[in-house]
Amino acid sequence: MHHFRTASVHTDEPRPEAELSRIPPDSPASAGRTRGRAARRMLRFAVVGGAGTVVNTAALYVLHRLLGVPLVAASAVAVELAVVHNYVFNNRWTFGMRVLSVRRLGKFNVSMLAGLAVNVLVLWALVRGGVGLLPANLLAIGAALAVNYASSAVWVWGGTQGSSR
Repeated sequence: MHHFRTASVHTDEPRPEAELSRIPPDSPASAGRTRGRAARRMLRFAVVGGAGTVVNTAALYVLHRLLGVPLVAASAVAVELAVVHNYVFNNRWTFGMRVLSVRRLGKFNVSMLAGLAVNVLVLWALVRGGVGLLPANLLAIGAALAVNYASSAVWVWGGTQGSSR
């Protein structure tokens, strides 16, 4: 069996990940990688949130329209179901954690209270103002997104991305 060595050839192609890890942390290339990671994380958070929106909207429709639960209570329950869904998927996919943590789930729930308040108040105001239930719900979820991402990135998972904590 023959083993061949390959010579390193300079090309304009991107460098392999092993070489990228040797880039000094204070270089412009490192800043670009950090921005790229942050953008991917925000996109993943939004994708998970989109799936959570489906969970929230389906639960809201079933609870309020089919079961007759009052709007504010139905919205609160629907949001909590979406929060648990979002925690599980953000924990692994968005923030790269290997294990679920009851402590982190608790922090995520607490951090989502501001988003819950924004969501419920905007939903209530829009429905009272004549906007349909489902469009109002989507707008309310959108209004809470910035609060949810900021608290998640800074407080819930801040400083722990990619570790096993």
